[in-house]
Amino acid sequence: MTIFSRLASILLLLLLASGCSSTSQKSPSHLTSDPSIDGSKVAVPSKDRVLWQYRAGLTALRRGSFEDARRSFDEAISLMGGILANDKSAKKSRGYFSSESRKTFIGEPYERIMAYFYRGVIYWMDGEPDNARACFRTAQLLDSDTENREYANDYYLLEYLEGLATTKLAGDGSDAFKRAEALSKRAAPPPYESKANLLVFIDFGFGPKKYATGQHSEQLRFRHDPTNIRQVAVKADQRDVALLGPQDDLFFQATTRGGRVMDHILANKAVFKSTTDNIGNAALISGAVLAHNRGTQEAALGLVAAGILSKIVSAATTPSADTRYWDGLPQYLSFTAISLPPGQHTLSFEFRDQNGRGLPNLTKTFTVQVSASQDKVVYVSDQSISPQNL
Repeated sequence: MTIFSRLASILLLLLLASGCSSTSQKSPSHLTSDPSIDGSKVAVPSKDRVLWQYRAGLTALRRGSFEDARRSFDEAISLMGGILANDKSAKKSRGYFSSESRKTFIGEPYERIMAYFYRGVIYWMDGEPDNARACFRTAQLLDSDTENREYANDYYLLEYLEGLATTKLAGDGSDAFKRAEALSKRAAPPPYESKANLLVFIDFGFGPKKYATGQHSEQLRFRHDPTNIRQVAVKADQRDVALLGPQDDLFFQATTRGGRVMDHILANKAVFKSTTDNIGNAALISGAVLAHNRGTQEAALGLVAAGILSKIVSAATTPSADTRYWDGLPQYLSFTAISLPPGQHTLSFEFRDQNGRGLPNLTKTFTVQVSASQDKVVYVSDQSISPQNL
C-alpha cells in the first residue's frame, strides 16, 4: 500500500468515527401565536418547559384569562426554583462538547424578574398585596447579581411597588419610596396614596431579542424592534387621569446585566475550538509536505492522523451562545394609582407617539367595577389580545 493510500485510509476511518459519534438534532416544533395552545399539542422538551410557561402566562394575561396566567406563572416559578437548586444540565453545558442551548432554560435575569413581576400583578388582582410585595422583593434579589454591580437593583417599579404595597398594608413604605425616587426618570414619583383604589399596570413596545455574534457565535447579544409608542393617556369616564411614559426599560436591563459565568466559559470554548482547528491545519499541511519524502512518510502518517483528529475535536466543540428567549415581552413598563368612587367606570387607554399623537388602532376601552374595600387592579398592554370588561 502506498503512503497516499494509507493516508486516505486514515482519513476515511477518522471521518467514519466522527460520524458515528455525532448526534442528530431534532428540528424545533413550529410555534404558533398562542403558546398555551401549542403546549397542549406538542411534546415540549423538559429543557424548554419554563420558557413555554413564561410565554403561556403572558399570553393568558393579555387575553384576560387570569386563572390560566396564574397557573402558568406558578409552574414556571416552581420549576425555576428547582432548576436553580440542582441543575445538572447547566453543569453539563459547560463542557466543551455540549451546547449551552441544551441546558434547562430559566432565562436571563430580566426574564426571571418579569415572571415574578407579572405574578405579583396577579396576586394584587386577587386581593393579596402581601404576596405581590413578596414577588417584587424576590425580583429585586434577582437583579442584584450583576458582575460589577453598577446596575444592580435599578428597577424603579420594583422599589415603588414594594413601598406602595407596604403602605397599603398599613406599614412604612418610605424607604422603598426613597429608593424609587433615586431611580425615577421623572422629576419625582407620585407620593403614595393609601386610598387609591384603581391600580393600573401598563406595558408596551417590543422586548429584547437574543442573538449570537463572534467567530463561533459565542457572544450573546440583544436587539429589539423599535416602537413609536412613547406615552399612554389614561381616561376614566372620559376624564384625563394620567399621562404615563416609560418607567422601566427591559432592553436597558438586558444590556446592562453584567457578564455571565457562561460568557467566560463560552469564550474559553471558542479559543479551544480555534486552537484545535489551527493545530489540525498545521499538522495536515506538515504531513502533506513530509509525505513526498520516502524517509519521512511514517512521520507524515502520524501528523496527518493527529491533524484530522484535532480537526474532529474542533468540529465537535460547541461554543455557541444560547439564544432562546421569552418572546412577547414588552420593552417599557409603567404604573399609576388612581382614586375613583366605588361603582362602574369606563376606562380608556390611548397609546401615543413621541409627538403626542394618538394611535387609534391601539386604543383600549373597557369597563371596571371599583370597590371601596379592595384595590381594583388592571393590566393593559399594546399587545393585549382583546379588551376586557373587568
